[in-house]
Amino acid sequence: ILLLLFWSVVLLPTMSRSLGLITALCMASAMAWTTSPQSSVRYHSLNRPSCIAGTSAARRHATKLQMALDYNDPVVAEEFAQVQTMDYDDVVEELMEKGIPASPAMSDMDIKLMLVEVRLRFSGKLKDSKTKKEKPAKFSSKFEEAMWTKPAFEELYDALKKKDDHNAMNVASEYVNDPELAKTRYGKDYKRLLKDVEEALTAPPPVKSATLSFDGFPANMGEMGLRSTLEAVGPIAEFECAESEDFPTLSGKVTFEDIETAKKAVEQYNGMDMGMGTTLELASV
Repeated sequence: ILLLLFWSVVLLPTMSRSLGLITALCMASAMAWTTSPQSSVRYHSLNRPSCIAGTSAARRHATKLQMALDYNDPVVAEEFAQVQTMDYDDVVEELMEKGIPASPAMSDMDIKLMLVEVRLRFSGKLKDSKTKKEKPAKFSSKFEEAMWTKPAFEELYDALKKKDDHNAMNVASEYVNDPELAKTRYGKDYKRLLKDVEEALTAPPPVKSATLSFDGFPANMGEMGLRSTLEAVGPIAEFECAESEDFPTLSGKVTFEDIETAKKAVEQYNGMDMGMGTTLELASV
């Protein structure tokens, strides 16, 4: 009888409490290893808020980015040419190093554009869009050169940009920089676009007046020699030229007696390869 009383009064409550404690510990351990998605989200949102809360901000940032970058700006074009060749993971990693997460919903092109703007802003190179643009003395890429010297291509590219078609923008820029590689990569899916780009690159610039600016004629032609060459196209009303300080070429302006003659001059000479990487440029003023 005494043993039964000792068992019921002392041992049984102690064991019950011990079992209860063990059960509670096991449940807590199990919950720690099987947290619900909601619990996981709360945990990450406390420790890494930018990775989740920054997603919508990143999307908004990417939208503003399309308006912020001007690819006629040689600084922007140069930075874009560098970023364009980077792998996706390297772009994302560099953005994270600067504290800017890249949303998984963003396209490869959006993320690269984001990095271009981030680099320019961090370096203080992003200029006010109202600042008057100046043509660079030397182009950093064929894409930049086309944006400055091929009005039809610039118009085509700007149209793609207004549509926010970043994939097409990427294809177009890659085609300009390396046509054969672009054909290999995109010839099947973007056949029509590649044709449009090629036509834009070879299209003569629009002639809106009888006055043309010119650049690229060999300096050894001399002023009189160049004037005679252009007069072979048609009568000239005004003519002026000077030798470039950077290259042995002549640049200046010529005014023909009528706009039709100016159009013929553009068709005949604009884009002509003069060797040593120099091409003639004639454009309406």
